[in-house]
Amino acid sequence: MAYYGKCVEMVIEQLDKFKPEKDSPEQFLEAASNSLQALSPQKQAFVLEVLSGCLEYRKLLTVVVDAFYVQDGRLCLWADYSLFQVICYLATFLLEELGFQLFCNIVKSQPAIKVCKFLGFFFNPLNLCSWIKDEWSLIYETAHVEENWLRPLMRWQPEVQELISQLEGVSASQSPVLKTKAKVTEPKEFNLTAPKPRAIPMPEPVPMVAKPRAVPRSTYQLPKEQQQLDMVKRYNRRKAEELLLKANMEELRCAMPRSRWEPPTQDSKKQLQLQFQPLIQKTPKLTFFRPDNVPVKLNTAAILREGALYQRQVEKELQRVDKLVDGAGDFSEFLEWQRKMQAKDMEERLAAGECRRLQGKLSHEEAILARQNLMQENKHRAEQKKEETAKLMLQCAKRRLQEDRSLKEQVEQAMELQKNVKLAQAKLVKGRRQIAQEVMEESRELLQRSTEAAREEQRQRCELISQLRALETRPTRKGKLVDLTQIPGYGLEGEMSVVELRERLALLKETQQREEEEKRDQIIQGKRTKSQELQNTVEQISLCRAAMGRSAALRWEKKNALASAPGASSQDERVLELRRRIAERAAERRRQAALLHVSAPRPARPKPRVQLEARRWLEVEQSREHNLRARQQGGSARGPARRLEAA
Repeated sequence: MAYYGKCVEMVIEQLDKFKPEKDSPEQFLEAASNSLQALSPQKQAFVLEVLSGCLEYRKLLTVVVDAFYVQDGRLCLWADYSLFQVICYLATFLLEELGFQLFCNIVKSQPAIKVCKFLGFFFNPLNLCSWIKDEWSLIYETAHVEENWLRPLMRWQPEVQELISQLEGVSASQSPVLKTKAKVTEPKEFNLTAPKPRAIPMPEPVPMVAKPRAVPRSTYQLPKEQQQLDMVKRYNRRKAEELLLKANMEELRCAMPRSRWEPPTQDSKKQLQLQFQPLIQKTPKLTFFRPDNVPVKLNTAAILREGALYQRQVEKELQRVDKLVDGAGDFSEFLEWQRKMQAKDMEERLAAGECRRLQGKLSHEEAILARQNLMQENKHRAEQKKEETAKLMLQCAKRRLQEDRSLKEQVEQAMELQKNVKLAQAKLVKGRRQIAQEVMEESRELLQRSTEAAREEQRQRCELISQLRALETRPTRKGKLVDLTQIPGYGLEGEMSVVELRERLALLKETQQREEEEKRDQIIQGKRTKSQELQNTVEQISLCRAAMGRSAALRWEKKNALASAPGASSQDERVLELRRRIAERAAERRRQAALLHVSAPRPARPKPRVQLEARRWLEVEQSREHNLRARQQGGSARGPARRLEAA
């Protein structure tokens, strides 16, 4: 065994000298044979044969030895790398030739612990049939690997297992026995100075924060500009509704009776004024922005539309005069009866409004009484709530003691569970290592497939590039000269040369420019005519507006005369009954307030909605007065009545 041990040591020594980056295997073998000339021919032949085999099959041996260092040989030295390569080569390629007995002698001549661990890893059937087979198949053909190397190794499996058991027994007998000491060292605690107890720090004074200023009420209110815009919007909407009502009433004017002197649209305006007059008289005087003061510039469509309207009104008025001349009747009695009925309806509406106001005041008194009763109930409930709070505090203290006890028990259970967690973590680490090994094998296979696919794609790209370059090198034909004055001669109708085509296009362009200038002159002449017509229409519209303003002023004076007459006070039974009930509720409220020593509430302020409505109707009335005054001034300056009769 010493003979073979020396041969293996010489092979290991030569393998350690080999550097694959610098040395070539052939030159290295020649240098090694020259250095081994002093040995006997038999020993020299054995050493060279093993050395050349290790260099030839270096990739196969590297795969096995690297995996051994990763898995089972993590504690082995890297200086024994060449030893494991030699053992792997002898077991794979020379076991049949040397015989099992000679192989056992060579293995036993080496350190038993290292060789036993490597043979147990290499001859493991799971390793041989799985990843070793796959890795070697990447270097050599699968059939050759399985037939010549793996099957002989599997056949020698029982004998090798017996050899491994013998080596384990030898390593166990050679391991030194630890001698027990007579006296065990007992550690002693350090005599450390006890730390002083920390002083309780003084509490820092709480800084006094200045009392913040209250949020102003204007934060939650809309700005004045926004309120003014809202009021203008409501005014414009009301004006549009009035115009719609006027248009609807003008549509069927032939069915409505009217007096001889009354213009076409005064009945509807008079009715609206009678409806809105009570509310306007009650609202206070307010100042607000009037959109009617802003001058409006009319466009062409508005001028023509208004001129057509006034023309239709003049035609209707002439038709009415013709009918009166022919003997049509007058409806003055009917109009007088209609005025009386409207006055009666106005009185009823005033009485109904007074009833609603008194009902609101009555509901206010009842709400005050209900609030006083609610204050008494709240006091009683507050006393009951205090008693219930005291009981709940006692129950909460008992519950906290029980929770502290349960928390202590849970902490003890958690400490016991933490001891069992370490064992579970160790099992989990083993499982993760096995999964990581499988993932590494799969990633290695995928990497190989991707490299093969990349090589194939690169080859196809090279072929395509070579074809494109061959197409680029082909000669191309040069273009021929073109004569622009020559006719192509394709036999088409109207065929001409390029020069003739350009001349015809120039003539056509001059003709188009001449036509455009003529059209421009016609358009300018038409605009002048149209502007003259619009000017005449504007003059006619101004005359009609002046006449309508004068008639509206007369109606306004008549309405003021009727409104200034004193009216009888309403003595409705419903109003008297509501006033009596309000007096009773007020007396009852004062009596309860005296008992409860509660100060009387302040009078209710008018709601913002009521103020806005009153302001809106006041603005409507003021805008109407302004329009009537402007129309009166315009009518007195121009004398619209004469021009209207002449038209």
